Amino acid sequence: MFQIFVDPRFDFIGKRRWAYLASVVFILIGLGSMVAKGGLRYGIDFSGGTLIQVRFERAVPVERIRTSLERIQMGESVIQEFGDPREFILRLPLAETSAEAVTRRVQEALAADQALGKAEIRRVEFVGPQVGRDLQVQALYAVLWSMAGILIYVAIRFDLKGGFASIAAIVHDVLVCLGAMSLTNRELSLPLLAGLLTIIGYSVNDTIVAYDRVRENRGKGLRKGQPFANQINAAINQTLSRTVLTALTTFFSTVVLYLFGGKVLEDLAFVLTVGVITGTYSTVYIAGSLIVDWTGWMEGRWRARKKLVAKA
Repeated sequence: MFQIFVDPRFDFIGKRRWAYLASVVFILIGLGSMVAKGGLRYGIDFSGGTLIQVRFERAVPVERIRTSLERIQMGESVIQEFGDPREFILRLPLAETSAEAVTRRVQEALAADQALGKAEIRRVEFVGPQVGRDLQVQALYAVLWSMAGILIYVAIRFDLKGGFASIAAIVHDVLVCLGAMSLTNRELSLPLLAGLLTIIGYSVNDTIVAYDRVRENRGKGLRKGQPFANQINAAINQTLSRTVLTALTTFFSTVVLYLFGGKVLEDLAFVLTVGVITGTYSTVYIAGSLIVDWTGWMEGRWRARKKLVAKA
């Protein structure tokens, strides 16, 4: 197998305090952005409303389109350029009961403004308020059930500590991705939810590879007598080439998708790219470090209890 690192001996566990600090800073910045903006921005899939993609025969300013829509009193709408100064995405709040009614009113408003020229409706998506709320609940269940499944699987295959450390690493990755979405003003939509679930699977897969190596080393007696932190460090180093190669190939694919996949796939590619980076980071610095600290804390409690029993 091709190896990037030959017999690496990086002290990842020894640097875990700095890694914890960096993770807390990243997560707090993301949460701060979400709080400052009133929470995550939900797309049409979750908030309900109408999305209309429209293309004009020539470039037009956003304010001109907004002025035209204000005449039909559709409420506060969001207008975004869509990869071309002639093409736009219109996100309209729920004001009508059907996509046809909204589309007809928008077409009439745009046609009435001669300065905009001819407008072609290319895509219409409509989600009712109840469907949006149902999707929010189902999305939450999907994330929670996936985490519960991973916890059970890792706890059975390895131990409960490994299961909770894996879940903590996953929560870390999801929070970093949600923070990055908030900082870049991206909406949470169904494709992005699929991206987050993909990241969950990717992150836990890398973590399990390192756990497997710890168990293999114990089975061979190669690390017998060594401190637990050294065993984890050795396992991460032994699987480092595999982890980095997997991350790089996935990273290049998601970057290409981001650059050339078009506006429809841009947000999904962005989340996957951030997820690959933070998933690799959490595998190397977070998951194993949490097990080491948990084990150290349990051993400290056991020794303290033993001393109390001896004094009694």
